[in-house]
Amino acid sequence: KPGDYVVHLEHGVGIYRGMTTIFHGESTIEVAVIEYEGGDRLNVPLYRIDQIERYRSATDGDDATPPRLHKLGGRRWAAQRDKTRAALEEMTMELLDLYARRKMATKMAALPDTAWQRQLESSFLFEDTPDQRRATEEVKSDMEAPRPMDRLLVGDVGYGKTEVAVRAAFKTVQSGKQVAVLVPTTILAEQHGRTFSERLADFPIRVETLSRFQTPKEQSGLLTDLVAKKIDIIIGTHRLLSDDVGFGDLGLIVVDEEHRFGVKHKEKLKQL
Repeated sequence: KPGDYVVHLEHGVGIYRGMTTIFHGESTIEVAVIEYEGGDRLNVPLYRIDQIERYRSATDGDDATPPRLHKLGGRRWAAQRDKTRAALEEMTMELLDLYARRKMATKMAALPDTAWQRQLESSFLFEDTPDQRRATEEVKSDMEAPRPMDRLLVGDVGYGKTEVAVRAAFKTVQSGKQVAVLVPTTILAEQHGRTFSERLADFPIRVETLSRFQTPKEQSGLLTDLVAKKIDIIIGTHRLLSDDVGFGDLGLIVVDEEHRFGVKHKEKLKQL
């Protein structure tokens, strides 16, 4: 709409001032008008409209601050574009290096199912759906292989994704490793904390939750125990990705609602 901020591929951020018709020789051309810093205006013919798109910021919403306009013909936009391109290339190289190393990486294979594993799975209150059973078997098969697992589990609310995660976490702990469960909100962390604790109550496994609900002193105690391998399963928000969080022997990471985490968050996890 007129008044919206737009970005032109060659000239940067301006304000869209609507459509108008201009005369060019014998013909008329319909153009989009964009206003830049200092009041300069650019007429963009409709056949070049693909060079414009609506401005979007990382903090879209009512509290988003308006962007600074670029100057028509100025150097600032070109410099910003070059800097962004260089940052993207650098991140791409990091990702390629990371994925190449993951392809070559090996891990300690998880132990085959124990009697306790079978006891846990048979104590589930509901009968597994065929898909749930298949997901469980495939996840466990990946865990018993020497290659790192990278698996996406998709299903609607109530379809039993958490139960598959509980079983995988239990198998990891049985194999002598720790588990981190990463969730986007404090409420979800508390909810998963309850679910995991209830499901694993019959076994000697320590499940803890790390979030802003704890005092700094409580958090510090948990972090010390985590490094000392006194905690088997830790459930937490982005707080788990802080630099002061270390693990004794991490074997499995479960990310709930992975679409709510950015690329950088996920790469931090993979580097762990």
